Amino acid sequence: MKKLPEITLAFWIMKICATTLGETAGDMFSMTINIGYGISSMMLISFFIITLMFQLFSKQYRPAVYWSVILATSTAGTTVSDYIDRSLQLGYAKGALLLVTLLFIILLVWKKVENNLSVESVTTRRAEIFYWTAILVSNTLGTALGDYLADDSGLGFLGGAILISSLIAGIVLLYYFTKISRVVLFWAAFILTRPFGATFGDLLTKPVEKGGFDLGTIGSSSVLFTLLLVLVIIQILNNDSKTGQLS
Repeated sequence: MKKLPEITLAFWIMKICATTLGETAGDMFSMTINIGYGISSMMLISFFIITLMFQLFSKQYRPAVYWSVILATSTAGTTVSDYIDRSLQLGYAKGALLLVTLLFIILLVWKKVENNLSVESVTTRRAEIFYWTAILVSNTLGTALGDYLADDSGLGFLGGAILISSLIAGIVLLYYFTKISRVVLFWAAFILTRPFGATFGDLLTKPVEKGGFDLGTIGSSSVLFTLLLVLVIIQILNNDSKTGQLS
């Protein structure tokens, strides 16, 4: 069962778009619509479970289903992180540390059970469950880390986005010019794209006096959703084209 997309530039563009949308949409539910972190988290985790069921029982890679799950993990991750950091009052640093520990445990158990953390080896349902659990936690971690950089570190939204962008650029250089494990670099990049989305999402939505562009959560979410939808449709057409050639 090869049900995951190829790791290309298009994948990373869509990942950043989905995680940024997750940040703005999560804030839209919890703050703009004022549903609250707890109820928003329950709603979005339910949405994640529903989309995950479609993904798990799919027999092949379906772009619309896959990116719906990615978006669900990102959106749920935003509200869950905010609930941990703000409602439970752990703060961004303690929340991030808790989630780093949890992610490390998940990856450790995955490696122990499956012998491999490479996404290329995710061809069984058990490996796929590990994969999606790690993604949900990493996206939640990314929100906490992004909020910490933007609010508590003194860097601000733009400074946090620049720092994360620099780290991602460093990983790209390591990929092309070193022999460091591609699996390690993949997960490092995957985790870092989430706080980039968090800080970039905050940069789009927050007021100008707080260092943002003041586009609002609804406006930003609408633009990002449209962009992601266009990219998913392109992938569907490419996927159908490849399937037609093989048949």
